[in-house]
Amino acid sequence: MTKAAVKSHAPALYSLALLQFNGSGGLKNDKDLCAGVALCARAACLGHPDALRELAHCLQDGYGIRRNISEGNRLLVQANSREFAFVLRVLKNKSTHINFDYELLNDYGFNQASRQMHPVNKFMAEWFGSKENGVPGQGLRMCSCKGCGRPETRINEFRRCSGCGKVNYCSRGCQARDWRLHHKVECAPIEEWIGHAFD
Repeated sequence: MTKAAVKSHAPALYSLALLQFNGSGGLKNDKDLCAGVALCARAACLGHPDALRELAHCLQDGYGIRRNISEGNRLLVQANSREFAFVLRVLKNKSTHINFDYELLNDYGFNQASRQMHPVNKFMAEWFGSKENGVPGQGLRMCSCKGCGRPETRINEFRRCSGCGKVNYCSRGCQARDWRLHHKVECAPIEEWIGHAFD
C-alpha cells in the first residue's frame, strides 16, 4: 500500500490516512493525526471523494489540524459538487447504467440509501463474518457504518459513539454517514439506560 501511495494512488493515500488517524497496527498512543491529515489532504487533492469529506470533517472538528469550520464546509460543498458533476457526466451518456451513490444529498440532511459497499470492504466484512462469532479477532470490532467493513487491528482502535457507546467507527466520515442514515434514530444515551434500570 505504501508503494501505491508513493505513486500518488488516491485510495492508498486515504487508507494510510485512516491508519494514521487510528494508530492501526500499533499502540493506542501511536496515532499521528498530523500525518493522517497530510495523507488525507494529498488524497483529496487527487480527487478522492471520501478523503475530501474526511478532511472536511477534520477541519470542522479541529481533529489533527487547526479548526476551520468555514473551510470544512467549503470542502464538503466541493466534494458534493464533484460528485454531482460526475453524475451529470454519466447521465449525459445514456448508454451507461450505474447505481449512483447520492452522498451529496446525505451531507445536507436528506436520508438516502447507504452507499454500495466497495468490493474490498465487502470481502473483509464477509471474511470476518465467517470467523467464529463474526468478529475479526478476540476483542476486535468492525466499523459499524453499513457498507464499510473495516476491522480493527488492535483493541479500542476505532472511535466509539459518545452518546450510547454501542457503535464504533473507523473514521469521522463513517461516523457522520452512519449518524445521518441509521444511528441517529437508534442512539440512546447511556444515562437513559441507567435511568431505566432503576424504574
